[in-house]
Amino acid sequence: MDCLFCSIINGTIPSTKVYEDDNCYAFRDINPQAPVHCLVVPKTHIESLDSVTDENSATVAKVLVAIPKIAKLLGLSDGYRVISNVGENGCQSVHHLHFHILGGEKLAERMC
Repeated sequence: MDCLFCSIINGTIPSTKVYEDDNCYAFRDINPQAPVHCLVVPKTHIESLDSVTDENSATVAKVLVAIPKIAKLLGLSDGYRVISNVGENGCQSVHHLHFHILGGEKLAERMC
């Protein structure tokens, strides 16, 4: 499988790591859309939220539990936004489930 995020997780492609545990890896986005923009990915390859099943939902839950910890590490005490794009119309550019953590300023209420 030729997956960009799998390559980042296994260290083949360098990244700026923010957090790592047994279930997920978080790193800074190379094209930030906010002063703080971090991606959180499960270490298990799951294509998108559409691919979450009963069998892999525990992994996804552990990723979600890690997100507030990561936000705290990033200094996002005044709030943040979490986004997961799904499919072509959702602008998912890498087909490995990931969550964007955006913050560091008052974010626009409108999403696009």
